[in-house]
Parts: sequence; C-alpha cells; structure tokens
Amino acid sequence: MAGKVKASKKVAPSRKAVAKAAPKKKLPEKKPPAIAAVPPSPVKPAVPPAPPRKAISPARKEALYQMLMGKRREVLREIFTSVGSSLTEEQQRRLESAMDVGDQSLMDLQRELGISLMEMRNRRRQSIDDALIRLGEGTYGLCADCGVEISEKRLEAVPFAKLCLECQSKQELLEKIEKGEERD
Repeated sequence: MAGKVKASKKVAPSRKAVAKAAPKKKLPEKKPPAIAAVPPSPVKPAVPPAPPRKAISPARKEALYQMLMGKRREVLREIFTSVGSSLTEEQQRRLESAMDVGDQSLMDLQRELGISLMEMRNRRRQSIDDALIRLGEGTYGLCADCGVEISEKRLEAVPFAKLCLECQSKQELLEKIEKGEERD
C-alpha cells in the first residue's frame, strides 16, 4: 500500500477570505426622483364655510342667561324631588317582604321607570349646562347652520336648541328620508 499516493484535497477559500480579497465596488448613489409641485386643486371642499356669526347684545345675553338658569333650577328641583321621594333601603325591604310576585314585578317596573326619568332629567340638565357654556362663548341663541338668531319662543320651549326652526325642520326631513331609504 505504499504505492498509493494520497490525493490531496483542495480546499476552497472561505467566503470571508473571498470577501477580503475582492475589491469593493462602490455603487453609484441613487438620487430620489424629483417630485413635481402639484398645483392646488380647483375643487372646493365639501364642507361649506361657517356662516358669519352675529354678536349677542348684552341685554339678550342676560335674558337668555336668566332663562337658562331658571330652567336649570327647575330640572334640579325635579331631580331632588324624585330622589327625596324614593324609599330608604329599610322601607324597601319591609315592603318587598309583604308582596307577592305580581307586586314585586310592579315595584321593579316602577323602579326602572324612575331610573329612566332620572337619566332623562340629568341629560336635560347637562344640555342646559352645555347651553350655558355656549352662552359664555357667544354662540348660544344663534343657529349653528345659518347663523340667524333663534327665536325667544323656541329657546323658551327647547332651551338647548342649536338650530333655528327652519334648519331643524330641514334636518328632521333629511333624517326621515335617510331612514326611509334604509328600510327599502
């Protein structure tokens, strides 16, 4: 076996050696393409500009403030009256222990109605508080759509109204049409 010659293995150079030996080529730097200036679009935005607002006279502002505060006091009185007239827990337990199932169902219904009324009154109070804030900002008593003064009668009936009677009617008509289309 002495006659056999061992074949020498040729070892391929490693990647690191090849990377070190190869000259590094610099790639040309690419510049971002120039962006052409886009001229402004002649199309107007879909949202119409806000109508010009009139300033509220100090006399009207004071009258509106007094009216809102009166309505607020009235709502708070209703809230406190309903809270004061509710039964204490002890009275409630005594009453419930002497009732049958029908009486308890009726009590539950009355309790739920009382809670719903309380929530309605509280939402009304919050709407009046929001109206007082708008009054301080100078936007209360003016229609949010057309900028016209909302009539005293409307504000007396709906103290937190944001739209004049005409704009409110238009909005209700649009809502009615939209609901009719959803049903079809």
